[in-house]
Amino acid sequence: MASGVKDALERGRSYAFYCLLSCTSVPAFGAHAVTISTPVRLGDWLADRLATPQARERDIYVTGIQWQSARERTLQQGARQTLLDQIGYLSGPDVPPQAEREGLAALVASRRATGRVVLKRADPRWLQANPSDDPILDSGDAVAIPERPSTVTVLRSDGSLCAVPYVAQAEALYYIRACDSKVSPDWAWIVQPDGVVQKAAVALWNRTPQDPPAPGAWIWAPNRDSGWPESLSIRLAAFFATQGPSGLDDEGHGVAPEHPAPGAAVPQAAQFHARDLPVTASDWGTAGLLQTPTARMNEAGEASVGVSVTSPYTRYNVMLQPLDWLEFGFRYTDISSQRYGPAALSGTQSYKDKSIDFKVRLLKETAIRPALAFGMRDVGGTGLFSGEYFVASKRTGDFDWSLGVGWGYLGARGNIPNPLSVFSDSFKNRPASDVNVSNSGTFSRGYFRGSMSLFGGVQYQTPWAPLILKLEYDGNNYQNEPFHQRFTTRSSFNIGAVYRVTSNIDVTAALERGNRAMLGVTLHGKLSNIGTPKVSDPPPMPVAMPSSAASSSVAPAQAPAANVYDWSATARNLEQQTGFTVQNVYRDGAQLIVVFDQVDAFYLEDKIDRIVTVLNRDAPPDVRAFRITLRSRGLPVTGYAVIRDTWVTNHTRALPPIDRQQAVYTSPPAVVPDEDMHRADVYEGSEKRFYVSVGPAYQQTLGGPNGFVLYQISANAYAEARLRRDTWLAGDFNLGVVDNYDKFTYTAPSNLPRVRTYLREYLTTSRFTMPLLQLTHVGAIGRDQYYSVYGGYLESMFAGVGAEWLYRPWGSSLALGVDVNRVRQRGFRQDFSLRDYSVTTGNVTLYWDTGWNGVRVDLSVGQYLAKDRGATLDISRVFRNGVTIGAYATKTNVTSAQFGEGSFDKGIYVTIPFDALFTRSTGGVAAIRWSPLTRDGGAKLARQFTLYDITDKSNPRNLWFAPPSAAQTGPE
Repeated sequence: MASGVKDALERGRSYAFYCLLSCTSVPAFGAHAVTISTPVRLGDWLADRLATPQARERDIYVTGIQWQSARERTLQQGARQTLLDQIGYLSGPDVPPQAEREGLAALVASRRATGRVVLKRADPRWLQANPSDDPILDSGDAVAIPERPSTVTVLRSDGSLCAVPYVAQAEALYYIRACDSKVSPDWAWIVQPDGVVQKAAVALWNRTPQDPPAPGAWIWAPNRDSGWPESLSIRLAAFFATQGPSGLDDEGHGVAPEHPAPGAAVPQAAQFHARDLPVTASDWGTAGLLQTPTARMNEAGEASVGVSVTSPYTRYNVMLQPLDWLEFGFRYTDISSQRYGPAALSGTQSYKDKSIDFKVRLLKETAIRPALAFGMRDVGGTGLFSGEYFVASKRTGDFDWSLGVGWGYLGARGNIPNPLSVFSDSFKNRPASDVNVSNSGTFSRGYFRGSMSLFGGVQYQTPWAPLILKLEYDGNNYQNEPFHQRFTTRSSFNIGAVYRVTSNIDVTAALERGNRAMLGVTLHGKLSNIGTPKVSDPPPMPVAMPSSAASSSVAPAQAPAANVYDWSATARNLEQQTGFTVQNVYRDGAQLIVVFDQVDAFYLEDKIDRIVTVLNRDAPPDVRAFRITLRSRGLPVTGYAVIRDTWVTNHTRALPPIDRQQAVYTSPPAVVPDEDMHRADVYEGSEKRFYVSVGPAYQQTLGGPNGFVLYQISANAYAEARLRRDTWLAGDFNLGVVDNYDKFTYTAPSNLPRVRTYLREYLTTSRFTMPLLQLTHVGAIGRDQYYSVYGGYLESMFAGVGAEWLYRPWGSSLALGVDVNRVRQRGFRQDFSLRDYSVTTGNVTLYWDTGWNGVRVDLSVGQYLAKDRGATLDISRVFRNGVTIGAYATKTNVTSAQFGEGSFDKGIYVTIPFDALFTRSTGGVAAIRWSPLTRDGGAKLARQFTLYDITDKSNPRNLWFAPPSAAQTGPE
């Protein structure tokens, strides 16, 4: 009780002290600011001011020029008070000492709210060339033009300031240590003189590249155990971003450093540059050393394709990183010492083993704790290389240490007993791997069984950045290899080096087992960074100010007023700027409603801006809002409401945060007014009835007994005839040009109706095929329900009729669909012929956009083509550039023995929007899919036009998708 009263009295005394500080008026701080009396563009004002003789005589620091908004000061005063309140209310055993809290509060309270607004750039010529980033200075605003400071200032925890002479290219840690050589911060907040705040990792365990502090920067780097919460650090850095450059007096002149740094530290500062921890692939493709994994992960969106050769194994690895804590992929392992099968079946081809791996990070690394991960190799395969493991990794500067424990292939050395054997003797022994293909693909009962082994090692980033060295202790003794092989080894240690040829190509060489050379090549990169500049799109039009608003001398060029509007020309401009088809333009009071169909683009934000630019130029001044409706196949799927004046302001001047308003709102599709209402039909577009595209096509099969890669390159033609906006006939035609399908002689055995295992027959019977000829009609029932009916040759193997219903409430993360199809198997030539087998197939599918990290989950239940019944789970992650990484699995009511090799259907896929690949905006996606093998169980009808895809533009997050350049600066 006494302790609680004492704490309360101390908090009360502290709050009174902070309140006294914050309520007392303080003198203006920082560079002398000139108050504006007449509205003017900042670029014009700066150009005039910097051209004066007085300015030429000063060492003007353009980076530190500040626009101080009178309206923004009130907001910043509130933020300042919130910061003081947080300092005052800190409590608990781990908070900073009272003296430090009072000192920091006094520092914050001594500084006024300036109203500074961060500019993209302060160069007057650049501002004049970019009016959308050039603010209009209002009466009462101020501009501060400082001289170039010569110091960088470190904020100490007790509120004192340490000014250190600026050293070119020196990083934050140099200035921090110059002020206190004993401090050990993990993070530093760097407030650059232009007001940009950067959080930098500065400790040995997390150090990453950073922009060096510029002259006049502020640095806040609390000690590791200081007790200052991160939320306070963020607020403190944001507040000092409003204060302008450090190291200046009240008139904006540079001052001498208060605490000059030791001169001996200067050379060291110039030589040292923090580097990222390089994450490289192991022989198995996963992030690791050579034969052993580590707990390291690549950034989300990373993908790699690699090959490694260590006799008698050649491993072809494909790895994906959908989330920053999850890595998974697949592998083909070529065992040169073993034949694939009988010579009559596979000739001299060596054995190919298929496997799937995954690794999950369980704990993030901290200053004290290592990162911890759990992983499995060869999940659900033959088990020839199966193994489970836990591994920890800890970084110390350029060294990265790992230590783990493994079962199975990773723990074959068996140097520690299995602790799970205390629960059951069955954990003492691991069942032998099963190379019988009829049993492969099952989830083994041997997981975590058998003896275990330690493994681990170290990776060293050499001073020469492209070279990385690796040393590891291998947990496998190679005495229990697949097919009862035993390898002679001379060492339990492996040593190797990675040479980074480019940022996307790694070459690895190593000595393994003490007597075997290893050579590997890995291609890697971030799928989430794929993007192509749209140089083939027409250039965007300049934004014009509507005549009703163009009254200021600083306004952009006024749109010419016209009594007669040429809406046909407007429609042509809209179609040229977007590639969309203008269906209708309506006038409804103060709204202009535009309806588009055939919305053929993935990144919509730029298209919406282009649409509004044209409408703003051409619409009468009394139009206050635009309503944009997007249709897909005649179905209204989404809409965008645009507040005209707000949009124009946002695109013609920079605004302080307090004045920024949203101009574009996602909305349900606009309801077109009835004829008897006050509606003016100003334009009606014509239909584009026919569409044809011709191009190359490629398909392949991997890992079969007739050859590791069987392929076909063909010429493909797709044609579509639109009978109505909601009804169309589509055909797909393929002519094989080059292939090696003459080697394809193997038809897989099956215990089920052959709905997919006739793959060879469909691929080799005819060079000219017709994979698709389908008539489709779609419609809407109210606003949230859609239907489709279709018939024809629905895919390469089946023809028939079907119907689909979709309930997709606008703006909802959930949707429910039902499809029912009566189909018959097609002839092998993929012409108009049919075979005897027929089936009713369909699914009930729940679609869930989780809203978490772009993750989507689809669950479908129904009857499949082989008349088996079950469920399919599909989980995927989509990135801001539209790339999707996903995996699926299907389990039905057939047994593993009935299903055959693989035991159940499963696969991995990547889709990339064409908008990310081509120089012209376009819709559609490129899909890359992998399945270990083709079986008959769990096979779905490959429907071409699903309602969920047709209505995909109703996703409220469509404006969130953006090419990488925009995605990296926008909110996640």
